[in-house]
Amino acid sequence: MANAWIPYVTLFAIALVTALAVTPLARKLAWLVGAIDYPSKRRINREPIPRLGGIAVFAAIAAAACVYLLGKTYWGWPNIFVPPAYLHLDYRLVGLAFAIVFATGLIDDIYQLKPLPKFLGQVVAAVVAVAGGLVIGKIVNPMVTGTEIDLGLFAYPLTVVYLVAYVNIINLIDGLDGLATGITAISSITMFVLATNAGRLDAATLSIVIAGAAIGFLAYNFNPATIFLGDSGSLVLGFALGTISLLSVTRLAGLTTIIIPLLVAFIPIIDTLSAIVRRRRAHVSVSQADRGHIHHRLIQEGFDQRQAVLLIYAWTTVLCIGAVVMTQVELGPRIFIFLILVTASGMFAMHLHLFEPVLRHHYDPRTGHDVLVTPDDPEFQEEVELAEERREERLEGLHDILLPHHGKSSDKAAPDDSK
Repeated sequence: MANAWIPYVTLFAIALVTALAVTPLARKLAWLVGAIDYPSKRRINREPIPRLGGIAVFAAIAAAACVYLLGKTYWGWPNIFVPPAYLHLDYRLVGLAFAIVFATGLIDDIYQLKPLPKFLGQVVAAVVAVAGGLVIGKIVNPMVTGTEIDLGLFAYPLTVVYLVAYVNIINLIDGLDGLATGITAISSITMFVLATNAGRLDAATLSIVIAGAAIGFLAYNFNPATIFLGDSGSLVLGFALGTISLLSVTRLAGLTTIIIPLLVAFIPIIDTLSAIVRRRRAHVSVSQADRGHIHHRLIQEGFDQRQAVLLIYAWTTVLCIGAVVMTQVELGPRIFIFLILVTASGMFAMHLHLFEPVLRHHYDPRTGHDVLVTPDDPEFQEEVELAEERREERLEGLHDILLPHHGKSSDKAAPDDSK
């Protein structure tokens, strides 16, 4: 039994050591090619920081893959590339998908791609993975016992959307030193526990490798960071977490089995969801960057970078522990735990005002142009008040439509009975 842990321990150590060794080289390369994050109003860093951390992360994954192949060939390690008989999975295409998403992020780090090409690179990577058989399979029907929901052809586009969404939730949360890296480390360790309990060797192996790569890189990425993940790192880590979760649920899956990986990554998910709502409320593009993310709000609450990151680590850990416990209890307690965790997280998100806009359109009479203002601009409060007035007018108009005669009789003059 002890021998079964040797591959996991070895691959974790290889990934960690590789990340530790390659990160300084990636940092030097970033300075050479100009892949640097300079301070700006939107960024937290106050000095230039290189952003090619993804090279170290990808190198760690590649090194672990090579060592695993050696172990399987010469040391009798178990073959993890054995999907169930009813699932046709080509792991080579999944590996190619990782290379594509890494290349997309690397090009963006160096040349600053526009949103559309970067998005298309993510989609291509997801399509390649899906072509390799990584798809959401049949789902247990929660409404009718003993029946299944077969997604059919819809499984393919749904899986592409799922993977691209996972890639972006990690990318969007990457706003403080060590934040995305630490969340990924905690989440991947949790997914390792879940995968080993479920007997999924492929998911467990990838989980422990990602954990090693993230922890090794975190030595340089935690505050004060000397290098950032960049898109080459955050896209790969997001794609890895999405892949791991799918490797665990591509079998016949119950509803809670699908929910658990989402709970593990719930903080990046709620951060992304709130960003979409916040920007839609402000009538700006969903891709428009702002300073309303969880980490920005915590900094505004008075926490410093380390405190904010450690608080989010703790929050992630609680969610992950809850996810593991959910797999060990019956359906009733499972639902109760899920509702408690989601409700508490939602209340914390509301306390941080995550859904409140931090950008507003403002007409500048001096230039005649529409500009975006932030809470730092004096015009921001004016736009907030105007938005509230417009909201009240809409509510009054809706009230008049639904109750056109309500309260009208009081406005009419009372009849004169003296005549």
